[in-house]
Amino acid sequence: MTMLELTLTGADVLRPDGLERGGELSFAAGQIQTDRAGRQIDLSDYRILPGIIDLHGDGFERHLAPRRGAMKQMTEGVIAAEAELAANGITTGVLAQFYSWEGGLRGPEFAAQVFEGIKAARPAVVTDLIPQLRFEIHLLEAYDNLPAQIAEWQVPYVVFNDHLPHERLAQGKKPPRLTGQALKAGRNPEVHWQMLKDMHARRPEVPAALDKLAAALGAAGVCLGSHDDHTEEDRVIWRNRGALISEFPETMEAAEAAKSAGDHVILGSPNVVRGGSHKGNASAVELIAMGLCDALASDYHYPSPRRAALMLEKTGLMDLSAAWALLSEGPARILGLDDRGRLESGKRADILVLDKQTDRVAATISGGQVSYMSGEIAGRFLA
Repeated sequence: MTMLELTLTGADVLRPDGLERGGELSFAAGQIQTDRAGRQIDLSDYRILPGIIDLHGDGFERHLAPRRGAMKQMTEGVIAAEAELAANGITTGVLAQFYSWEGGLRGPEFAAQVFEGIKAARPAVVTDLIPQLRFEIHLLEAYDNLPAQIAEWQVPYVVFNDHLPHERLAQGKKPPRLTGQALKAGRNPEVHWQMLKDMHARRPEVPAALDKLAAALGAAGVCLGSHDDHTEEDRVIWRNRGALISEFPETMEAAEAAKSAGDHVILGSPNVVRGGSHKGNASAVELIAMGLCDALASDYHYPSPRRAALMLEKTGLMDLSAAWALLSEGPARILGLDDRGRLESGKRADILVLDKQTDRVAATISGGQVSYMSGEIAGRFLA
């Protein structure tokens, strides 16, 4: 792919030390340069910010399986999802795919198709796509083969989940929406109900299996995290297994436990935009105000990271540099992506251009290549 050589002038540029009014930014060979490079393009009336690194998003599912059974062209779906990422200023996108007993779009068979589709699509797209496997920990029959599968699929990031309704199962009660869940998985509801009870009964086997699995994945260099930590004890258990990322902690207690131990906390951008969790969990805004957040992720809605950071700035909770760091520098640090996250010489040319009047994404450049461009700004680049 051809790398651009350009100097963007007249824009407000978010540098590591703050916003530079009427500045300029040059890039060539896929990297930000100290000296001017190539043709100059006037970007007055725009803001230039580091590209967004989205650490957890599952909004791509609508592209891969728009209807039940419409899953035949997985690579085409990944390419379509990449276009949505780029249109929302995301230059590095972590695609979070379940590997779960829940079946259907969360089942192991579908996960295999998704990961193979991502592998096939990556050479054809501009956005850097990183697969994440979300593993349901009570799927005991999957443990032995999982490390080899993860290596084959080139998955560098695994997060552990537990969506079994343990409280109701312990009481012998069927969980709500059991029939609908079973039908989505292609199972008879009674068979599904028995499967849930069987997995709950084998719960004592899970910790030892997890210790072994986490050790194997950690030794292979896979980044590990936990999802929906609820208590301090939850975080301690996962930290001891090497899972140093806490995704979407449900309570302030869990978030404080993570931060006090030096673990990374990822919160959902929709929680910020909505003004609270749709499930009644801890407010992301409150956790951010207390310094208990290292990164914001799209979760299920790709426009939300940009909107959340700008809301944090406009409400005065944070300045733009600090708010935007939750989308760029913070995520880069969590995944050890030292080559991106800041607009400074030698870093990847991952650039987001925003219209100053509307705050809409005008252009996205990932690794020195245009992944998205629309409207009036395209005329400036093509003139």
